[in-house]
This record gives sequence, structure tokens and C-alpha cells, in this order.
Amino acid sequence: MDRWADSPVSLSERQRLVRRSIRDICEGYDRAYWRRKADDGEYPHEFVDDLAADGWMGLLIPEAYGGAGFDTPEAVVMMEEIAASGGGFSAAQAIHGGIYNSVPLVEYGSEALKTELLPKLASGEQSVQAFCLTEPNAGSDSTAIETTAEQEGDEWVVNGQKIWISRVDVSDYAVLVARTTPKEAVEKRTRGISMFLVDLDDAVEQGGLTYESIPKSASEFVHSYQVWFDDLRLPESALIGEEGAGFYQVLDGLNEERLVIAAEAIGLGELAIERGVAYANEREVFGRQIGRNQAIQHPLAEAYAHVQAAKTMVYTAADAVAAGEPGMVGAWANMAKFLAATAAFEAADAAVQTHGGFGVATEYDVERYLREARLTRLVPITQQLALNYVGETVLGLPRSY
Repeated sequence: MDRWADSPVSLSERQRLVRRSIRDICEGYDRAYWRRKADDGEYPHEFVDDLAADGWMGLLIPEAYGGAGFDTPEAVVMMEEIAASGGGFSAAQAIHGGIYNSVPLVEYGSEALKTELLPKLASGEQSVQAFCLTEPNAGSDSTAIETTAEQEGDEWVVNGQKIWISRVDVSDYAVLVARTTPKEAVEKRTRGISMFLVDLDDAVEQGGLTYESIPKSASEFVHSYQVWFDDLRLPESALIGEEGAGFYQVLDGLNEERLVIAAEAIGLGELAIERGVAYANEREVFGRQIGRNQAIQHPLAEAYAHVQAAKTMVYTAADAVAAGEPGMVGAWANMAKFLAATAAFEAADAAVQTHGGFGVATEYDVERYLREARLTRLVPITQQLALNYVGETVLGLPRSY
């Protein structure tokens, strides 16, 4: 099954180059590899190292700093290909932060910081896989964060707690979002929030940072943590961009990242359909392939149609971003995320149902795809928040939150 054979999406030469290169790397990691990683809860270091060796961790870093200098259209191809290769949504998430957390440094970092750090990130020598934003009392409402960074002389002192912070264990640095001006002291609640770069080894050595793993039932090899900051001291140079403008810096590029998440969900959906079709062709019951039965065919075919429809929106929006045509990109990004997550879940559910009782056997992998597909409906935003955006900004309905 060639997932591009009947695709309505037309790729540029650069996108085809990315697809071929990523596919070549992914072919060295079969489904058994990803199953072992999930069973053992072990980060896929070998896979990430191979991507880094070929320069793919610097996908969005400019060539002047040792990166590939690519954009959103290439990013969606790369992440879809990784997910569809057999690794699923988790495989893409294993490197997602390392690619996207470099963007704030490119856009807002000082020239000294960019010159020093970006080449190391592009080569994979160092990584910024962790993004510290979400808090126990501030999930989707980022303006409600309570972690503070107070300036004392030429240092910042950080106190607070973050939750659901992924890949802390495999990161050299983290991007931290903290409030530098109390909410009651700013005219708009979106002001007074700043972004910082945290050297994790230094922070742990200080005793200013501790973290604890959160047990979870999906993406087992991409670990998530609760993180505590206790009088963590950061140098003045740790500030990324303008003090107080961190919220807007977080928003910048948000649509592009949602498109990439949608592409990862699409890849997962394609993978699930591929496994479902293969089993339907192989399994015989009552002397015939189960794929002959419309009760098996129709759910897979319907899921395939929905995955392809979502894919079209993702790639159309990615092209608009690259062309500098913002227009409806915000709406497209939210609709693409909503549609891709819905389609991925439908595809994974159809694959599990096709396998019958074996659908919950770990050796067939589809039960993992279903758990991951359920996760895509929650991250990076819930399906309901994506619909809120469309309802308010596209349909002109009153704000619901």
C-alpha cells in the first residue's frame, strides 16, 4: 500500500527530497523496534541519533547557523513520514520538541546565543526538547501561569511548578515561560509573561530544579514530567526576546506547529489503515479473506477518505504559510488539527476492529495506535478548543470562554 499513490496532495521537489531521505532512515527501524521501545518505556536514542547525523534536527534552523533552512511544508512531510513509518505519533513526538523549540531561539534569541547554540542544536550535539509552559492551574489558559521569574541584580530567580513537560530527561536545555510582572500589575493579562532558556544540568546542580515522571498509558517512550523550580537562578542573558512579550512569542508560530501535529496524526492514521488492510487481506475466516466483507472494507475505506481529506487541508495550509499568505491560516490550522485527530482515531479504531480479538494484542501494534490516536484529540489543544476558535473567528459566534 503506497500512501502517496492516490493522494490528492502534490509535493514540491524539496518535499519529495525530505520524504525520500526520512523514509530511508525510517526503513532501518521496523515495527518490532518501536514495540520494544514502547514495552520498555525507552527513548529511541538510536533513531534520533540517525536523524541528527543527517542534519534533520536542524530542519527549521537557518543555513547560516548550520541548519537545513526548511519551512512548514517540509516539516509536515517529515513528521507525517516518521509517524507513518511504523513509529506512530510517539515516534514523531520523540523529536518534535527538538525541532520546534529551536524556533523561538531563531526568532527572538540574541545573536550571541544563536551563534553559540544553534549549530549545536542543528547537529544534534545538544538539544532543547523540553518546553515548560503548562501548569496544574494553567492548562489551555496560558495567561494564568503562576511560575514567576523575579530579577535580582543581574540574575532572574524562578519559582513555580510545571506539569506535562515532555522529554526533560533527554534535553540539555528547556524553554521556560514564566510571569515577570504580576497579572494584577499589567493592563492586559497577556502582558508580563517572558521566555527563558534554562540549562538543565546547571539547574539540577544548583538544586533549583527537580522533576518527577508522570506514569501514562500512551507515548510510553516519550516521558512526561512534573517540574518544580525552587529559587532557580538564571543569568540575565537567559531571557529570550523582549521581557513581558513572552505570551506573544509563544503564539508566534503556533499555527505552524498545529499543522505539524496534524501531519503527525495523519501519519498515524495512514499507519493504522495500512496495518488494518494488511490483516484484512491475510486473515481467513469461514474459508475466505475477511477483507471481502463490507463490514470490514467500509470502515477502513471511510477512514482512508477522511485521512486524505484532512491531509489536503494540512498541506494547503502549510503552503499558504510558506507563501506568506496568512489569510485563514489560523482557522485552517485549527480545522486541520481537529480533522486529522478525528480521522486518526477513526482509522485506529477500524484497524483494531479489523483485527478482532487480536486488536488488543500488543504484538499487532494497533492497540498502541488507538491509544496514541486518542492522545491526538487532547494535544496540543483539545478538539473543543479548536472548535471554539472556528466558531468565534470564522463563524462570528460569541466567545464561549
